[in-house]
Amino acid sequence: MPIYNAQIFKIDVNETRRYAGLSRAKNFSEQSIVDACDEAILLLKVRGIWKVYDYDAENFLVKSTPPFKLEGKSITRHLADCEKVICMAVTVGEEIENEVTRRFKGGNYVESVLLDAAATAAVEQAADSLERAISPQFVKDGFKFKSRFSPGYGDWALDNQKNFFDITGAAEIGMSLSSALMLMPRKSVTAIVGLTKNKTSAVKNCTTCNKIDCPARR
Repeated sequence: MPIYNAQIFKIDVNETRRYAGLSRAKNFSEQSIVDACDEAILLLKVRGIWKVYDYDAENFLVKSTPPFKLEGKSITRHLADCEKVICMAVTVGEEIENEVTRRFKGGNYVESVLLDAAATAAVEQAADSLERAISPQFVKDGFKFKSRFSPGYGDWALDNQKNFFDITGAAEIGMSLSSALMLMPRKSVTAIVGLTKNKTSAVKNCTTCNKIDCPARR
C-alpha cells in the first residue's frame, strides 16, 4: 500500500481565516494569520496512504477484503457512475495538535485558534496534494476524479468510520480512532474518491457539488 510523504511550504491564508471563523472580520490583523501559517509549517509532519478498489455502483459495494457497503443517499449518489474508488487517509501529525493545546492551556487563545485553523487548512491541502500526486496514473487510463467524500458528510453516517478506516490502511501511518470514532491525530482526514470515465460528472468545486451540508462548503 503506497505511503505518501510530503512537505507543505505555504498554507493558504484565506482558508486559515475561514476555518478560524474570521471571514467577515474586517479589522482582524492579517499578519497574525500569516504568522500562524508560518509557525504551522514548522510543525507539520504530512503522511498519507491510499488504496484503490473496484466499485460495484449498483450494489454500493467497495470490493475490499472484506467488502465494504456504502450506506446513505448522498454518498451512493455521488459515486453512482464510478468504476473504482480510492480510499485514502492523510494526517499532518500530532506535534501541531500538541502545540495548539499547549497555547490554549497557557491562555494564548487567539494564537491557539489561529494555529488550529492553519492546521486544518494544511491537512486539506495535504489531501489535495496527495490527489494531485497520484492522479496521473489514473488519468492515463481515462479516469476522472470525483471530489473527496468523508464519513460524517451528508447522510454518510460517522458510524461507518471504523470499517472505512480499516480499508484505507490509516493505521500504517500512525493514525487511530478514539472511542467516539474521531480520528487521531486530530488533524487528519479519511475520504473516498470516486474514479469515473463519465466526462460530464466529475465534481470540480463547491458550486457543482451536491454536498450542500458540508462544513467546508464555500
